Amino acid sequence: MSQNKPSEAITIVGGGLAGSEAAWQLAERGVPVELYEMRPTTMTEAHLTHRLGELVCSNSLGSMIGNTPGALLKEEMRFFDSLILKAGRYAQVPGGSALAVDRERFQDCITEVLEARPRVRIHREVVHEIPYGPTIIATGPLTHQTLSGALKTLLGETLLSFYDAAAPIVLSESVDMNHAFWGSREGSTDYLNCPLTKGHYLAFYDALVHAELHPRHDFETATQFFEGCLPIEELARRGVRTPLFGPLKPTGLSNPFESGRRPYAVVQLRQDNAAGSLMSLVGFQTNLRWGEQKRVFSLVPALHAAEFVRYGVMHKNMYLKSPKFLEPTFKAGFREDLWFAGQITGVEGYVESAATGIMAAINAARWLRGEALVVWPHQTMMGALAHYVTHTNPEHFQPMNANFGLLPDPPDPTVVRDKKQRREIMRMRALRALQSWGQQVGLLVGQDAGGAL
Repeated sequence: MSQNKPSEAITIVGGGLAGSEAAWQLAERGVPVELYEMRPTTMTEAHLTHRLGELVCSNSLGSMIGNTPGALLKEEMRFFDSLILKAGRYAQVPGGSALAVDRERFQDCITEVLEARPRVRIHREVVHEIPYGPTIIATGPLTHQTLSGALKTLLGETLLSFYDAAAPIVLSESVDMNHAFWGSREGSTDYLNCPLTKGHYLAFYDALVHAELHPRHDFETATQFFEGCLPIEELARRGVRTPLFGPLKPTGLSNPFESGRRPYAVVQLRQDNAAGSLMSLVGFQTNLRWGEQKRVFSLVPALHAAEFVRYGVMHKNMYLKSPKFLEPTFKAGFREDLWFAGQITGVEGYVESAATGIMAAINAARWLRGEALVVWPHQTMMGALAHYVTHTNPEHFQPMNANFGLLPDPPDPTVVRDKKQRREIMRMRALRALQSWGQQVGLLVGQDAGGAL
C-alpha cells in the first residue's frame, strides 16, 4: 500500500458502491481521498471487471416510487446528492417501479466521475493491513482474505458470513417470442414474461430440485442464506408451490396466448442493458452447475433456445458483528479514526450499502475538521439502518434490507390501520425529521435536482 498520501487525506479501502459513494461525498466536501480497489490486480469470484461500483448481482437498485422502504431511502439519499443515485438515473433502463440500470453504463459512469475528481486518487492494489490514519473500510462482502485476517486479529473474532447468488443473463434475441409477452404486475410493459402451464411448471420444478449444484468449496461449514436473495433451487426445496408465491407468481398477469387467462406460473425477464440486447432472469439467483442451468431453465418454453451470456454464480458474503464494534456514526468503537461502510457492516442491498457510505463519509469529514460526529434521526430510513446495525443483539445479528419495521411506530399506530396511509405518515415524518436535523447539525440538506455529474 502506498504511504505518500496527503496528511489530511482519508483512505477508503474498497471501490464498490459504498466506497465509491464515500469517495464522492468526501471530495464534494473538499477532503482529499486515497481510494484503494484491488481489481483488476486481484479479482473476486463474483466480479467481472475493474470498474468502480460494479453490480455483481441484479441490475436493479430497487423500488423508486410509492410508499416503499427503498423509495424512501432513495428520497433521503437525494438530500445528500448521492453519486450512486445520479449514476442510476443516468444509466436507467425500463424496469417498472424499480430503478433498473444498464450495468455497464452505470459502472462506467461511477468510474469516470471518480477518476476525473481532482481530490480522488485511485490505487489499484490489495490492502493487506488496516491502514494508519483516518480510514473507511468499505471492502464489501468479498473482502480479501489477508485483510479479513487482519480484521480478525483486530476484532478478536472471525467475521460472520452468509451465502449470496446472482441470476443468469440471456440474449434477448434468443427468447422465443411465440411463448413470451410484455407486461408487469404493476401494469407497465417493462418485463418480458415467459408463461408456464401447470405441466410445464411441474416438469421444471422436478428438474430444478434434482439438478446438480456447484461444489461449495469454503461454503461447507454452513448453509445460511440471506432470505431476501435465496437461490431459486433453495426456494423450490421449501415446497412445490413456494416459487409460485415468489419469483414465478402469476398475479396481475394475463397470457395473450391463452385468451387473457392468468398463467399458472411466469418467469420474468428484465432488460439488463440500454440496447435491450441482454435480459436477466428476475429472482433466479442460483448455485446450479452451469450446464444444469442451461438444461433446467431451457425447460421454460420461451427459453428453450436461450443463449446464456452469463450463468448464475454463488459467493460467500462476510460481515462484521457490527453491534459489538460499531457506533451509530459508523465509527469503530475501539479506534477514533476508523469507519466502516457497506455490506461489511451488515446492511444488505445496493442502495443500503451506498447510504452507509454517505453516513461514514460525512462523519469522517467532520472528524477531520474537529467537528462533532452526527447520528441520523431514528425516524429516517438511513438512521433506522444505522440503529439496526449498531443496536441489535450481537448474538442474533443478521444482514438487513431497508424496511418499515426498522422505523419507530407513529405516536398512535392504532389510529391508522390502513398500511398505505400509515407508511405515508412514516415517510413524511422521515423527510421532515431529516430536513430539520440537517439544518440543526449544519449539513446542507436539500433535494438535488438530478444535476450534472
